[in-house]
Amino acid sequence: MKILVIGGAGYIGSHAVYELLRANHKVAVMDNLSTGDASFVPKDVPLYIKDITVKEDIKFVLETEKPDVIMHFAAKLIVPESMVKPLEYYHNNVEGVRLLLESMVETNVKYIVFSSTAAVYGEPEKGICVETDPVLPINPYGESKLACERLIHWASLAHGLKYCIFRYFNVAGADKSLEIGLKKQQLTHLIPVAIEAALGIREKLTIFGNDYPTKDGTNIRDYIHVSDLARAHVLGAEFLVKENRSEIFNLGSEKGYSNLDVAHTVNELLPLKFDFGPRRAGDPAVLTANASKAYKVLGFKTEYSLKDIVASDLAYRKKLKGTL
Repeated sequence: MKILVIGGAGYIGSHAVYELLRANHKVAVMDNLSTGDASFVPKDVPLYIKDITVKEDIKFVLETEKPDVIMHFAAKLIVPESMVKPLEYYHNNVEGVRLLLESMVETNVKYIVFSSTAAVYGEPEKGICVETDPVLPINPYGESKLACERLIHWASLAHGLKYCIFRYFNVAGADKSLEIGLKKQQLTHLIPVAIEAALGIREKLTIFGNDYPTKDGTNIRDYIHVSDLARAHVLGAEFLVKENRSEIFNLGSEKGYSNLDVAHTVNELLPLKFDFGPRRAGDPAVLTANASKAYKVLGFKTEYSLKDIVASDLAYRKKLKGTL
């Protein structure tokens, strides 16, 4: 099976490429390298430096590679940035998907695995999200991803496309090879930020809010290792081709860890200084996944614990720092 990975030079996309190759699939990558890294793409994998918002670029790659399945990861995804750049987020995320779907119809590519987000749930009343829960996003990032989901759904009904949509929870960690990981100048995710503080790259970790109605007053989140997430995408692509039907899945570990749990896990590996800051607007107290559907339908199960996730990210940051 041949898979085109759009955004395959990015953090999650590159891990999907590695897992697809391990499963003996043929892979090509399309990425504009605005945030991706060409070195993340294995040398024997074709890399097209093209833009998801340019239809001629998309069609060129589809007509050249003739993939069986498309995995689409390319998107803007920083929630605070989306609040001040909503037009940019809609253009990149939604218009990119619209042009991709048009191009798929015109080149007869039938299957798409789409990277969505738990942000489509907004602030759920229960802490645990099921795929059938109401989708009420509270920021332009979540809204743009939900708009993409709806576009894919309607294109499926009108044109016979089939899709597998994955709603991610908190993704972290690095591939066991340590060749790829989350490599950004301005990290915003809790685990890599905490590790940078422990390594002395930043002064300390600030935990936002310690007065939530949780066991220790800090947010509770569901963490999934990026390699577990990538394996789920391989299963999703294989499911699409075999079963020829569309589904939406949550992807998470189904375990909730507080911000203090994460800090203490990091502290077990390296001393960590942290303090508390005010709550951030729009942060629900608890957000975890019910991922039983992915387990039942795809046979997906996470392999990595929170400590494994932290240890792999620490090893990758040490490598980046040159101290491994």
